[in-house]
Amino acid sequence: MNRAYRLAAAGVLSAALVAGTAAAASAAPAAPTAHAVAAKAPQQATLTAKASTGSVKAWQEFRISGTSTGLKAGTKVTVQQKQGAKWVSLPASVNTGKTGAYSVRVKLGIKGVNQLRIAGGGVVSPVVSVTVR
Repeated sequence: MNRAYRLAAAGVLSAALVAGTAAAASAAPAAPTAHAVAAKAPQQATLTAKASTGSVKAWQEFRISGTSTGLKAGTKVTVQQKQGAKWVSLPASVNTGKTGAYSVRVKLGIKGVNQLRIAGGGVVSPVVSVTVR
């Protein structure tokens, strides 16, 4: 019996014993199914982001709103701006709510198309663009 099969069988037997199903514990599985492997994978965290407008005057306030999934409620999310080849964190951040939603106020002074994203909990959102005129 190869090692992967033994480990899979031991995992299923342990799970069955914890669940209290002796009948399931005595039946040896053929191999772990794709569904069983997918069920064990942790949920990947994500962030969404949407600007309240696509164009603003310099230093005019707008909002970036979105939701987080797979992050703990209260996680701090920060607005980042692409400056050259680097992503720079702006002094605009907020904590996510109980449902994972957030909304942060932003003011930009660099004229032209600004690429922005939200970062928090080791995750970044897709890029949103806002033009400053």
